[in-house]
Amino acid sequence: MHSILNFNEYIIIFFCIITPYPFSMNKYRFIALTISLVFSTVISFAQSNEIKLRFIGNCGIHLSDGKNNLYIDFPYKSGAYKYMKFDASELDSIKQGSIFLFTHKHADHYSKNNLKKIKNKHNGRVYGTWNKKQFKNLNTSLDGFSIEVYKTKHRFTFKHHSYLITWHGKRIFLSGDTESADLISTVKEMDWAFIPYWIMLDAKERGLKIDTKYT
Repeated sequence: MHSILNFNEYIIIFFCIITPYPFSMNKYRFIALTISLVFSTVISFAQSNEIKLRFIGNCGIHLSDGKNNLYIDFPYKSGAYKYMKFDASELDSIKQGSIFLFTHKHADHYSKNNLKKIKNKHNGRVYGTWNKKQFKNLNTSLDGFSIEVYKTKHRFTFKHHSYLITWHGKRIFLSGDTESADLISTVKEMDWAFIPYWIMLDAKERGLKIDTKYT
């Protein structure tokens, strides 16, 4: 757990995932940070809108404004690479018309089989590194929503995206498994940044500022 903060009467959960990262050329280290037993929260805005945020596992999160449902890096393959599992009920609970957004296709972030099971059943829309041109449709289909797509580096794949979402006035950065703080250090006035712990380390070691209220 990176931090748990009380924000007025609500609890905001910020987390880092369990994932490998090469700290040197020949050495791999696993960073395991505790995830809170409290998995859901409501983030209330100054406007009348509010977003519900629910952590699922790994980089998988569910965002909803009560009308639209957005899943980040979910569904993935439960237990892939011995990382986090999720209950089968997660797939059953997915709402009609949900949107699925993926940073890359590694099994701990994406599952073709699970996605196939739910996409047609729930009339879902899927966005990722393979259909970047269709992101303009996402920008116009949700109220108060826009997304900026960044091609970022991940040592174990040639296709990896990070995203900056603006939804009901809040700027939310989603890094995926990108390797460094190069991009996020250039993004200004973020409200929340969902990033792995090694990006925090990289920024600190290089003296780079992450301009966000919460990480």
